[in-house]
Amino acid sequence: MTDMTKPRIRGAVRVRAESGDANAIVTELNKAFAAFKTEHQEELKGIKAKFADVVQAEKVERINTEIGKLQTALDETNAQLAAARLGGASDGQVPSAEMREHAKAFNQFFRRGTEEGLRELEMKAALRTDSDPDGGYVVPDQMEQTIDRVLGSVSAMRSIASVMSVSAASYKKLVNQGGAGAGWVGERQARPETATPTLAELSFPAMEIYANPAATQTLLDDARVDIAAWLAEEVSTAFAEAEGAAFISGDGVNQPRGLLSYDTVANASHSWGKIGYTASGVAAALTDSSHNGVDALIDLIYSIKQGYRQNARFLMNKSLQATVRKLKSKTEELYLWQSPVQAGQPATLLGYPITDDDNMPDVAAGAFPVAFGDFRRGYLIVDRFGVRVLRDPYTNKPYVHFYTTKRVGGGVQNFEAIKLLKIAAS
Repeated sequence: MTDMTKPRIRGAVRVRAESGDANAIVTELNKAFAAFKTEHQEELKGIKAKFADVVQAEKVERINTEIGKLQTALDETNAQLAAARLGGASDGQVPSAEMREHAKAFNQFFRRGTEEGLRELEMKAALRTDSDPDGGYVVPDQMEQTIDRVLGSVSAMRSIASVMSVSAASYKKLVNQGGAGAGWVGERQARPETATPTLAELSFPAMEIYANPAATQTLLDDARVDIAAWLAEEVSTAFAEAEGAAFISGDGVNQPRGLLSYDTVANASHSWGKIGYTASGVAAALTDSSHNGVDALIDLIYSIKQGYRQNARFLMNKSLQATVRKLKSKTEELYLWQSPVQAGQPATLLGYPITDDDNMPDVAAGAFPVAFGDFRRGYLIVDRFGVRVLRDPYTNKPYVHFYTTKRVGGGVQNFEAIKLLKIAAS
């Protein structure tokens, strides 16, 4: 990959990529995909003619790998541009005098360890202090928004799921499982009682996630160091990696409940509380042979109701994208995977966007490597207000550690909005 295809990093809260970078990557990606299709067709001709050209196969895989790298670079650049545009919740608003005073005091605490009056300033600034299980101080709103913004740019599930901020330890909601009845009547006919909707309560407890970055006192003494940017850059990767794994496979014990931790059932027998799946048709593969891969993906799309398909997308890892990139339609021999046509857009599969998440499993017997659906309606992430920092200058001298905690939860909120592809014969 050339330097042109790599996003330029210039700090956590500044614009870390230019639209020109994204446009250049899109151009290179489309060129590479055009070359891939040409070479892949030559490879298939050789296979049909009963001879396999090893050199040709290696060439196809080399181009396929390059496409994967370009797509990764484009995804990162698009995420950075989107995060820069989002801004914080209070962007454009002038902080109150109390908030400015708290931010100034917190900065001194961060650099020097001075704590005098900080707790009282938290209350004056109307920061959330109703829960303090581990000590520490609530970071200023602008710093919290910086952390959330950087986190949102690197967390795949955060970019596609619903995210809600809550002030309680657990968020609960009632959902309608259906059952409401209706009927047609004449003007003078009786109106008998109809069926009553069935309601179910879903609970999303906020679990604690932490990071413990360290800095030298010399770094902290440097007045030019942007403390908010430094902390966001340090904790965002740790938070994103832990969250990302939990949102996919977390068991719900001291962590969010992941998408793949719920019971699954064949879509024909779907019931509330379980996630429906479509079988790939082959026990341990997703291939173009007999078009089982094509059929399975099409069946997966139409396994959810029309209302959810409007904003649906695929979720899979990069390795599987390299596989589905070779799949073609039965009649027109068109490739199902298509590269984006402009910056800010993802690649598509059968016309639906693809989100890359390496926490999704690889293809294997009995695995669920592909999810499809409306993730904003299907999966909910809850953030407890308030990121806390506990300053520790003693444990690892000469470094000062900043034990940073945040409370987050997650789980499926609509079991009809997301479906899975299972690698199985039936």
